[in-house]
Amino acid sequence: MQSLDFQFLALPGAVLVFITALLLLSVQDWRILLAMLSVQYIGVFILVAIQWPLMMALTKLVSGWICVAVLGMAMASSVEASRENHVEGIQPRSQRISSHSFSTSVFRLVAAAMIALVVLSLAPAVSRLVPGIQYEQVIGALILMGLGLLHLGLTANTLRVILALLTTLSGFEIIYAAVEVSTLVAGLLAGVSLGLAMVGAYLFVAATVKGEG
Repeated sequence: MQSLDFQFLALPGAVLVFITALLLLSVQDWRILLAMLSVQYIGVFILVAIQWPLMMALTKLVSGWICVAVLGMAMASSVEASRENHVEGIQPRSQRISSHSFSTSVFRLVAAAMIALVVLSLAPAVSRLVPGIQYEQVIGALILMGLGLLHLGLTANTLRVILALLTTLSGFEIIYAAVEVSTLVAGLLAGVSLGLAMVGAYLFVAATVKGEG
């Protein structure tokens, strides 16, 4: 199967990454956040597979799902440990990683809408600067980078910071896929994603151990 077979899925892939990136900004339950990240990687896979061979593009999907699994196991372990320690007077970690007021949610949605408008205005120029890239790929990549950076600037929560970095990195990979087809770089980027996930998992475990102490 060649990358040309995925061109008709470019628009659904761009819409998918936009919806999931928007939900990552507003959802508060960590389980739903990780579910949205796993779905986002499907959209990233579609947009990358337009330029890369199928097996190379699959490395992005598989590495992304491994990142989700690593973060999920670490968060589940942290929550379970907090619950067990509750009998000792330690406050258990909630399944809701943050609490947003109505005004905060409105602000995030308005900021995301502004970024979407900026992306739509910049996309034609970027598509001309990067030969061979499709318009839908530009939209998806800029949306991921824009909303990822917005998410990064609005939070200090460990899980949200890791998710924002992974989202921003995925946007960069979509544009890079149109510039270079390199197995080595694809593996390197997958390693960076896995490294971010493991750093996040370590921070979850370290916070739990500190709470026990």
